[in-house]
Amino acid sequence: MCRRRPELTEDCDSFARMKTLIAITSTLALFIAGAVAVLAQTDWEVLRTHRVGGAGAWDYVTVDPDTHRVYVARTTHTMVVDGMSGKLVGDIAGQIRAHGVAIVPEAGRGFISDGGGDGAIVVFDLKTNAILGSIRAQPDADGIIFDHSSGRVLVVSGNNKVLMSLKPDVDVKTGSIETPIELGGEPEFLASDGAGKIYVNLMDKNEVAVVDIMNRKVIARWSVAPGGAPVGMSIDTKKRRIFIGCRKPQKLIVMSTDDGKVLADLPIGQTVDATKVDGEDVLASCRDGSLSVASESSPGKYAIRQVVKTGQGASTMGLDTATHRVFLPTADYREPAAGGSGRASMVPDSFALLEVGRRGSR
Repeated sequence: MCRRRPELTEDCDSFARMKTLIAITSTLALFIAGAVAVLAQTDWEVLRTHRVGGAGAWDYVTVDPDTHRVYVARTTHTMVVDGMSGKLVGDIAGQIRAHGVAIVPEAGRGFISDGGGDGAIVVFDLKTNAILGSIRAQPDADGIIFDHSSGRVLVVSGNNKVLMSLKPDVDVKTGSIETPIELGGEPEFLASDGAGKIYVNLMDKNEVAVVDIMNRKVIARWSVAPGGAPVGMSIDTKKRRIFIGCRKPQKLIVMSTDDGKVLADLPIGQTVDATKVDGEDVLASCRDGSLSVASESSPGKYAIRQVVKTGQGASTMGLDTATHRVFLPTADYREPAAGGSGRASMVPDSFALLEVGRRGSR
């Protein structure tokens, strides 16, 4: 405290001014911190809507960051969209029930998992989108990725409960898949740590199967509890965590790839299908038209910090790692007539891709 004596008047006034300045600076710092926090909670948004059209439902979305091409499996065909312009640049026909696409630029090839009939992996040319051939697979060929560590295209079969693999330079006339790996449950999607381990969601077992891809066997099984019915999966190889979208209950599970420990379980929207990691953000897309964005609130602790309104049916997404944009398929829907029953029906030719990115990145 400054005592007011004539000889100390100037010092007292300086002390008072300093206290005032400190108070103003502290208030301003709190205001700026609060403003930054608010901005951080609202920094993802729908940037553009690309009206693509075309018939069919949709499943997984894959983006080639080198060409910015967006591949969307649409049941009997796979659409190729230029992510920069939103224009359709190719349409690969001839599938029975297309699920997803894996891109292998080194081989100049793309691979479509076709779960219809006996199952197949359709091989196409990345430059021309022309079909090169088809490799017989197993029924219900579903989630598909390319694993750089093994140099293999990996595909799961839900009905037959196996992980299939093939070399990207496979001879499309005489080649075949390698001996499948038994998983002991119905797989949905998968992720690679780039160092020889593959993580596979087993939807009916509420587990993640850990596969040693070089020795071709399951080496661990981890529960996703308190989540259940795991479907979407993505991985952060630097932080050694996988992010699992669960439907029963609806949760985003954060799991350590070291020991399977669940680090966080976060509430998300209805009927999740995909998760993606972009920098510090984890995204979970849900069919109810919500895109949940989570991040670390403190080391090892996660929280949902934003929910972006997308569109009905926008449950899958692909990430362009070069532009940091995600693309989500949706469409316009027509509700049943008054007094009618059943679900809303898709308006013909209304298919669209929503382009979502950080605010100010247009």
